[in-house]
Amino acid sequence: MIHAENTPDDAYVLGRTAQETRRLQSQANFVNPWTMRLLQEAKIRPGMKILDLGSGAGDVALLLAELLGPQGSITGIDVNPVVLEAARVRLREAGFANVTFLSGNIETLPLADDFDVIVGRLILSHLRDPRGVILRLEQYLRPGGLMIFQEPDLTRATAFPSQPACVLWDQACRWTNAAFHAGGVTPTIGLDLYRYLLDAGLSEPHLSSNVLLGAGPDWIGYRQHAETIRSLLPLITQFGIATEEEIGLETLAERMREEALRQRSVLRGLEMISIWAQKASQGFS
Repeated sequence: MIHAENTPDDAYVLGRTAQETRRLQSQANFVNPWTMRLLQEAKIRPGMKILDLGSGAGDVALLLAELLGPQGSITGIDVNPVVLEAARVRLREAGFANVTFLSGNIETLPLADDFDVIVGRLILSHLRDPRGVILRLEQYLRPGGLMIFQEPDLTRATAFPSQPACVLWDQACRWTNAAFHAGGVTPTIGLDLYRYLLDAGLSEPHLSSNVLLGAGPDWIGYRQHAETIRSLLPLITQFGIATEEEIGLETLAERMREEALRQRSVLRGLEMISIWAQKASQGFS
């Protein structure tokens, strides 16, 4: 069973539990197609040496390994050594032997200085100084190398999340957004990355966005949103955002589903900003 409490230097507000690891793997089913398109757009190819930030249970590493095949290498980093054991098992079972995982804080961990690519998904928003981390990581990127990130834009998280209005879904969005805010998550990080990559001296960044939309009786987004609130529940109650009784977690997903079906609502969930930029080659001015 995967379970780890947050360490003192761990700013990840969703906790380090087996339930959260399962939630992340379920969330990957939504966002993996977005990530794969981004990696292909940035031209990830066999032979590259890649640094994967905040590897967790290895979902992004699996996508990268699929693109690299047996050539090249991937180094994954996560502050949680327990979840990395799950990542090692998953990559090994998938037949990839060119992936190494390191436990440590990306703000301080010593690294090699010749990566072709640095990739991060839903990690910078949880760091205390994302700009500083990008500036630090730039030194580990070889000339001509790529930085590739996907981070949320939470600035619109409570603006018209459903149409027609689904009261419970909208309330759940407000609970989630308030908990992230209370936990210190950077709400604008997806949009801030453009400026941060330019500050690091990289090329004009390429930008795109994806929004999770869902509707109908079989959409798994109801359950996914409820499980996100489960992970955030300690923060939600600690900061007085809502009580456990108000949330009614065990029936929340089904109640959101029932209301959405009555209203025939389309529901808005995660909005992800995708961005990539290149470090100048030697001799380039």
